[in-house]
Amino acid sequence: MASLTETQLAELVNRLRRLPRETEWVEFKQNLAPPEDIGQYLSALANSAALADQPAGYLVWGIEDSTHAITGTAFDPFAIRIGNELLEGWLNRLVEPHIAFAFAQGVVASSRMVVLEVPRALAQPVRFKGEAYVRVGSYRKKLKEQPERERALWRSFDRTPFEEQVATVCSEEEVLKLLDYPAYFDILKLPLPEGRAGIIDALKREGFIESNLSGGWTINNLGAILLARRLADFPRLGRKAARVIQYKGNNRIQTLKEQVGAKGYASGFEGMIQYINGLLPSNEVIGAAFRQSVPMYPELAIRELVANALIHQDLSVTGAGPMIEIFDTRLEITNPGVPLVEPERFLDTPPRSRNEVLAAMMRRFYICEERGSGIDKVVDRIEFYQLPAPVFEIAGQNTRVVLFARRPLARMERDDRIRACYQHACLRYVTRDTMTNATVRQRFGIEDRNIAQASRLIREAVDAEQILPYDANAAPRHMRYIPWWARDRST
Repeated sequence: MASLTETQLAELVNRLRRLPRETEWVEFKQNLAPPEDIGQYLSALANSAALADQPAGYLVWGIEDSTHAITGTAFDPFAIRIGNELLEGWLNRLVEPHIAFAFAQGVVASSRMVVLEVPRALAQPVRFKGEAYVRVGSYRKKLKEQPERERALWRSFDRTPFEEQVATVCSEEEVLKLLDYPAYFDILKLPLPEGRAGIIDALKREGFIESNLSGGWTINNLGAILLARRLADFPRLGRKAARVIQYKGNNRIQTLKEQVGAKGYASGFEGMIQYINGLLPSNEVIGAAFRQSVPMYPELAIRELVANALIHQDLSVTGAGPMIEIFDTRLEITNPGVPLVEPERFLDTPPRSRNEVLAAMMRRFYICEERGSGIDKVVDRIEFYQLPAPVFEIAGQNTRVVLFARRPLARMERDDRIRACYQHACLRYVTRDTMTNATVRQRFGIEDRNIAQASRLIREAVDAEQILPYDANAAPRHMRYIPWWARDRST
């Protein structure tokens, strides 16, 4: 909880006092509470706040429970020790998963008050000493003894998209310290408001923050993951940062450089792309009068694939984030989560994302492709550079894309040649066209006189059932080809 002034504390206490009796996400107490009880309340209030769709639950000392009258309290959470540990540290150690609860104290109506704010449970029930609790009316119960509430709690986790979940609760001043708001206005080419109120209002309208009962602000995961000055400032998002690793050679034995993205996905995207491009090797092309250094991989392909890895990752996976690995002759981009579309259909299937709100905002920030044609553009650029076809694959519970450095056709393996023909047929098909011997020669840089060489490549792909004739009865010189999944168009 943000550090509250006495005025803010009084406003919070009075708002809570006006709530109905037996609100399950608020508990009033007058006197001291044993540490064990406070730990159980932490669990119960976090879980009950999630059930009530509240950003936080509250435990207030100095209020009479039945009348909500202010009585004051002698309870001092900062003076209590359990063995050699202060109460707050002891609770932090025994509550799982970690939640950013906080105590605040002050004087309200001439009486000393203490408030404990407990963020709602996210993704899983909050437990104290391994046991989850929940409030039933004014009583504290073990969650496992309340099967209906337990089922409802798990449903609430599924119901709330990751982007809408709470990243942190803080003051207005802390919002401006935690979020890179200048980047927001800069990316969208909007004038920066002169006063703090205009900035806060813009972030609120965008859905990145919202006011809460404590008089402070809640930053949701969407605002934090896009605009964080430091993702590590948000406990649940630190491991979502993209990692860029450069290796020596073509294996993972020796690491040359490793960088973890510090900023949010939007505020840090351009810097990350520049960093990746700075690590990538280049090819020297000798022209008629000069030498020119050409990037090994098309920059557009890098941008689209990195953006896809950020957007389409499974954000519910803990302890993992997107990873870009640079080898001497290949580049691998991996993100957590199995794709919602089969990898071999990336080129033609309309995109589906687990994170629709994040994807929409990334489109607004001009970071990803608006119409879902990003993979088409990647393959198009790869073909233009006459590079080996990329690999789209599922690796365990992850999605991986592999780009390869330039390799002569004579050195390509059979699978490489078939994959390239298949992707070429897909790319032609989604542009309302078909693959021919001539387009294959252009794709691979085969001289026009070597029609037979292109025909052998096509035959390999047909035999592998990756492509098929558009019209099997057409004359050989007029043969056209389509991907296997478009067979209903063939005759």
